[in-house]
Amino acid sequence: MDHATRQTSSSASSTRVVDVLVPVALNQNYSYRVPRGMELKPGDVVCVPLGPREVVAVVWAENANPDPRLHNRLKDVGEKLDVPPLKEELRSLVDWVANYTLSARGMVLRMALRMGENLGPERMRLGVRLVGEPPRRLTPARRRLIEVLSDGLLHGKSDAAREAGVSSGVVDGLVDEGTLAIEAMPPPPAPPAPDPAFAQPEFSPQQRAAVDAMRALAANGTFHVALLDGVTGSGKTEVYFEAIAEVVRRAKQTLILMPEIALTGQFLDRFAQRFGVRPIEWHSELTPRTRQRNWAAISAGEAPVVVGARSALFLPYADLGLIIVDEEHDQAYKQDEGAHYHARDMAVVRAHIAKIPIVLASATPSVESEVNARKGRYQRVALPSRFGGQHMPHIEAIDLRRAPPPRGRFISPPLAEQIRFAIEKREQALLFLNRRGYAPLTLCRACGHRFACTICDAWLVDHRFRQRLVCHHCGFSMPRPNICPHCQAEESLAAIGPGVERLQEEAASLFPEARTMVLSSDLITSIETMRSELNEIAEGRVDIIIGTQLVAKGHNFPRLNLVGVVDADLGLGNGDPRAAERTFQLLNQVIGRAGREQGRGIGFLQTHQPEHPVMKALVASDREAFYASEIDSRERTGYPPFGRLASLIISAGDRPTAESFARRLTAVAPIDERIQVLGPAEAPLAVIKGRYRFRILVKSLRNVDLSEYLREWLAAGPKTKGNLKLEVDVDPQSFL
Repeated sequence: MDHATRQTSSSASSTRVVDVLVPVALNQNYSYRVPRGMELKPGDVVCVPLGPREVVAVVWAENANPDPRLHNRLKDVGEKLDVPPLKEELRSLVDWVANYTLSARGMVLRMALRMGENLGPERMRLGVRLVGEPPRRLTPARRRLIEVLSDGLLHGKSDAAREAGVSSGVVDGLVDEGTLAIEAMPPPPAPPAPDPAFAQPEFSPQQRAAVDAMRALAANGTFHVALLDGVTGSGKTEVYFEAIAEVVRRAKQTLILMPEIALTGQFLDRFAQRFGVRPIEWHSELTPRTRQRNWAAISAGEAPVVVGARSALFLPYADLGLIIVDEEHDQAYKQDEGAHYHARDMAVVRAHIAKIPIVLASATPSVESEVNARKGRYQRVALPSRFGGQHMPHIEAIDLRRAPPPRGRFISPPLAEQIRFAIEKREQALLFLNRRGYAPLTLCRACGHRFACTICDAWLVDHRFRQRLVCHHCGFSMPRPNICPHCQAEESLAAIGPGVERLQEEAASLFPEARTMVLSSDLITSIETMRSELNEIAEGRVDIIIGTQLVAKGHNFPRLNLVGVVDADLGLGNGDPRAAERTFQLLNQVIGRAGREQGRGIGFLQTHQPEHPVMKALVASDREAFYASEIDSRERTGYPPFGRLASLIISAGDRPTAESFARRLTAVAPIDERIQVLGPAEAPLAVIKGRYRFRILVKSLRNVDLSEYLREWLAAGPKTKGNLKLEVDVDPQSFL
């Protein structure tokens, strides 16, 4: 070996190399050299060059045997960020989720780095203080600013300018004159920790048994799943608060997952009443600065309790001791963009990896959780009756074949009469219809033309409040025309079917003296708007609430005793294997809003099929009958949880390209007698955003490693190119 080769070899061996995972849509690690003097270990958060830019990434592993041919092409790690490293527990979760869902590991990591932006120490805030004499030239703006700062205390620079009603230039001018001095603002103090002894509630004997089970679960501190199965209004939240209190006493962190951010308003108030302070929030509506501060507090162990949406599952907790999944049955826990994962199921995986307890709470457990509880895999902690002796709502079906509404109307005479009684008694009524907008379809009475989306296989929904026709799949919208674009007929357009806006119009004409409010996701501009509207209802300033599924979840309306479900059949006829379960859960939750504090709640189901098993189970308040028939049906057909499903959606800009690829992919599916490959067929929504969609459904026995089968199949199958796209959804929740 000559001298030059020996030198290169020895320099290569002395160079340390690490494998780094970058939060982009890639699956593999990249190798980087560690600069001299930089201490790095797996989990450290670093900045690395990737192409022309610098990105935040995580050291995933030591690379003891780097390829010597790459030595001169390796780039250096840029810098190590001053944030706590990602623990092995979280790195294992990222690998597990990516492996199970066939998602790129970088996209799963991205959730843990909260999209990777603004990491590192918080930007220093500058403040100003009055230190010198007023300047010779004293304008009204300068005078106002000096008055604001006359207390001699340090004020935030932008806060002082805002309070005085002046521009930042006025502040800078007085700094230049020596009147004001700029100083660094001290970081805001960490919020006080929740106090487990702040306001311990009185529990009923029945709740006491559940509380004891929750405390024992939290104190045990090993992996264990409990299903907190309590009817609506039974005090599930107060019961699992006691598990949180136990974990806070042990100086560990708790994560509370909620399906919708809208739920957190009342919840935060209840938490503060019990523990004296609010928990830290985590969701998409937070400002970047708050997200940065909360992420830092969570990773440093300064956030004892975190309440958040599904993405909070991937945060880098310093010492996680308990996970609670509230409304565990809710469909919103499934993420259908980017990494397709189910937050409830992945929460159980995280608890298993971290060896900590997890509580799944629901009044209507998912069939999967119900089966796990029946088989003894989950501990069932039951709360079968309401707190304070309140009765469960009485439920009646209104057969629309016998008591139909008047022509062009949607509220049947028996339901209208009950609403009138409720208003006379100064109680609230809720009309539930899971359809946003005014009407789901608009057509021309003259020529029959139907208004459809130009780029989706869907009708345009009439939104009267916004005066637009809107596609709920891609967001396309157009002004509501006065003439038919097809036959030019004037005043010929008719709204077909009801949405919540049309229902409000009908309620206003039937009960002109009543105050009505529509609660629908498309009408709510912010979380603050949502919370203020929920407060108006809770304070009794609304008589009739008209809402979509937004009203079904977790809200407490003290004066609400009557719920009318306008179209109870709506979710049943769409070919979805989970349709019966979803309808049962949704209607049970909606009717559960009634009679929670005073009086006896009553629910009316307007239906064309009162003999359907879902309707019969609801009317008889026979939950067991519903679960028994649904579990039996799933077991016979091999649907989850007795079998596994995966959905492959192939989409392209034209139909032949999508169909041809789907057929070629199906043709190379490995033969396995335990696995059925169904399709390809046009997806129920065949076109979305101008893309033609075909679906292949894969069905297997429960004990099959479906992810590995899919991975081998896709590796051997044709590759997507051009505008072809293949999306894999393991354990799909939506069948559109």
